Amino acid sequence: MQKTVPALPHLRSQFLLRSDITYLNFGSFGACPKPIFDRYQQYQLELEQEPVQFIVQTGLDYLATSRQALATYLHADADDLVYVVNPSHAVNIVAKSLSLKPGDEVLTSSWEYGACDRTWQYYCDKSGASYIKQPIRLPIESAEDFVAQFLKGISDKTKLIFLSHITSSTALRFPVELIIKEATKRGILTFIDGAHAPGQIPLNLTSLGVDFYTGACHKWMMTPKGSSFLYAKKSKQSLLDPLVISWGYNSDHPSHSRFLDYHQTQGTRDFSAFLCIPAALEFMQQNSWEQVSAACRALVLDNAPRFYELLGAKPLAPLREEFILQLCSFQLQTNDAERIKSILFNEYKIEVPVMRHGDKVFLRYSIQAFNSQADLDQLYNALAAIKNQF
Repeated sequence: MQKTVPALPHLRSQFLLRSDITYLNFGSFGACPKPIFDRYQQYQLELEQEPVQFIVQTGLDYLATSRQALATYLHADADDLVYVVNPSHAVNIVAKSLSLKPGDEVLTSSWEYGACDRTWQYYCDKSGASYIKQPIRLPIESAEDFVAQFLKGISDKTKLIFLSHITSSTALRFPVELIIKEATKRGILTFIDGAHAPGQIPLNLTSLGVDFYTGACHKWMMTPKGSSFLYAKKSKQSLLDPLVISWGYNSDHPSHSRFLDYHQTQGTRDFSAFLCIPAALEFMQQNSWEQVSAACRALVLDNAPRFYELLGAKPLAPLREEFILQLCSFQLQTNDAERIKSILFNEYKIEVPVMRHGDKVFLRYSIQAFNSQADLDQLYNALAAIKNQF
């Protein structure tokens, strides 16, 4: 077990979160530090001061700069990235564009995010294709164990594999690299939902070899809400239709990339959140983010055993960074997730998700730079006090 390395306490003052709330739910919507939020508001002010120039010229220049900064961070070509408001938007682009046919199969795991499950189910139902949720037994024993379980779902009808990099309910990191390699050998398209990955996992989208990848910048990269991206390998970009047909289709002034024209030009909207990537990367660099993240991971892992013992639960995978990073989930033996969450927030002022996944209920804590051991102690004591109410 790793020795606890405390998160850097001076960073708590950099966030806008309420001081009366123990905030252990960074994983859901992130939280924006003050310097990044200030830059966000500066962009919004600039937009309102001269809307025309911002939307048709200066803002687009900022957008190109931001996209290049993100591409450098993700080790990708900037022209292979487009901004979207959230990963669900990206999933809709790909799902709607795939031209699924009766008999086609989209393969996923039994632990995917509900909004994405619904998107794929909708388009599969509409086309006559099948959305296959391959059962993955918990606990996962090893990366090889996961791969062996997942690959049983592949058939000669599998058109695409859709898989989380880090799941929402279980908080487990899946070995997507191994799945992508196997899928590529078989000529199967791959799409990874990396909503929780950027800012937690060092990413090299070029070497990963994935066909499509989406990630949220407003989670662990700490940008303002509504800032995410869709990556598409160059050879696959022609497959993707715009979700909204606008000026980029048959553009009067086409750029060098139809991919950007189709998906970046979406009419009037405030895209200031997209522009804050450079500010977020600067904030992380100035605050030695590799050290901060390492401290957060240590805090997560060092505390996990006592929570499993308190809750009478078993780890969902081996307690090491191969599977668990800055989030950790615990299965609760209860049928009333909503009531437990309400008690924790209303009586103990703890913001922590208690979520359903099928017939199971999980409590998940997230640790970010503003958290401390005291926050997890408060959660532990609260759970010990209400345990008999599960």
